[in-house]
Amino acid sequence: MTSPDAVITALRTGHDSLAATVSSFADDDLARRSGSAEWDVSEVLSHLGSGAEITRATLRAALDGEPGPGRDFMQPVWDRWNAMTRRQRADGFLRSSQALTELYESLDQDTRASLRIDLGFLPEPVDVATAGRMRLSELTLHAWDVQVAFDEHATLAPDATRELLHGAPDLLGWAAKPERLEGRRAVVHVTTTDPASDFALRLGERVSVDFDVPGTADGTLLLPAESWLRLVAGRLAPRHTPEGVATTGAADLDLLRRVFPGY
Repeated sequence: MTSPDAVITALRTGHDSLAATVSSFADDDLARRSGSAEWDVSEVLSHLGSGAEITRATLRAALDGEPGPGRDFMQPVWDRWNAMTRRQRADGFLRSSQALTELYESLDQDTRASLRIDLGFLPEPVDVATAGRMRLSELTLHAWDVQVAFDEHATLAPDATRELLHGAPDLLGWAAKPERLEGRRAVVHVTTTDPASDFALRLGERVSVDFDVPGTADGTLLLPAESWLRLVAGRLAPRHTPEGVATTGAADLDLLRRVFPGY
């Protein structure tokens, strides 16, 4: 089980790193096209900033024993952020993300272990580690969207990669588009580095991962762990794929990119 302490530490590192980058941006930098195809850099920061505001309200409600905020709270938040200038989005992100990170850091050990948080879109409340990891995933992937606007070889933060690699395997099935397999079925033996891991990617009517790796798979995929995370998040286009990624058999990268178009 993931430690909430490790997740919260990774959230702090991720916030501080992106905040340092954003603080140096000129207006032209905020207008650049990001790694999220439909957004410029400021719109990515708007998404992260509004998300931090809503997540903080959700966490605060759990701490107070109150119902979580609903859409009647969220929609005005999104509208307000959408109406901001690019500079306001950047400055707002810095404040909102910092406030959420500080709230997570303020949780004592008993609260980190016992608190359950109703995120509103899952069947039941989740623990602090799970809620924090979902924010960490959002922060880490969208930080990459910002960074890749300036460096096409950008990678995900190592500490976040460690926490996210096997943190929420069920979400992989949610992100996948199995209909794009057009009836094909295969088991791919995936091997990651930094950190090292071996697991099976099962492609079929449902896409899933598990650690029951068959002796003879239909294909193999070898890549850095951060590249695996970017692949399943739709962020491993050919120009962003590092050297050394290797495939055999059914592990066709072009097919996998279609199965995982991004979120």
